[in-house]
Amino acid sequence: MLLHFIFLVKEEELEQRKWEFQYVEKMANFYKTWIENTFSQKVDVQSDEMIVKPGRRFGMLDTPVLLEDHESRGEHIFHFYLAYFRPMWTDCTCEGYFAENFGMIWWQKSPQKDDLNFLMEKNCSKVSHELAHEFLRQARYKNYKELVHDIWDKHLFASLPFEHYDVNHKKTEKNSLFATLDTSSLKT
Repeated sequence: MLLHFIFLVKEEELEQRKWEFQYVEKMANFYKTWIENTFSQKVDVQSDEMIVKPGRRFGMLDTPVLLEDHESRGEHIFHFYLAYFRPMWTDCTCEGYFAENFGMIWWQKSPQKDDLNFLMEKNCSKVSHELAHEFLRQARYKNYKELVHDIWDKHLFASLPFEHYDVNHKKTEKNSLFATLDTSSLKT
């Protein structure tokens, strides 16, 4: 299976957000390892930028446009969009959306350049939420939505810490580069 991360970026912000895309490329490789270790599923990963030019029809890119893009790229590929906007509809408190072989999150722009901690805590962790939904769904896990949301709510409201990983994709408590939801209760 190919997991294709697509970083949406406005054309006028392309240069100033290059460092974020470099993080996305590292994150994609991390998730290759994480998925194999967590869900026992091998994936290939790819990451690209989708440059959004000004003057789009009605001036708005939204979830249906991304679903059309997903379909045009091939529905057998798992496309994961890192969007600069919230999905118009979601039942996830992480401001993401998923469907079969499709995922998206609101990738929040860092308030300062090179703030990898912000990307890790605010964005990378949300990616794990939507990936968990999809890989548990594929494994036909009963109540997979509720399980992921229960874990996420504990992260948000009960001080459950995220799992942290270093540059070598090993769990760590310091010098972390990636964060995911707690996987201790996920059994596939």
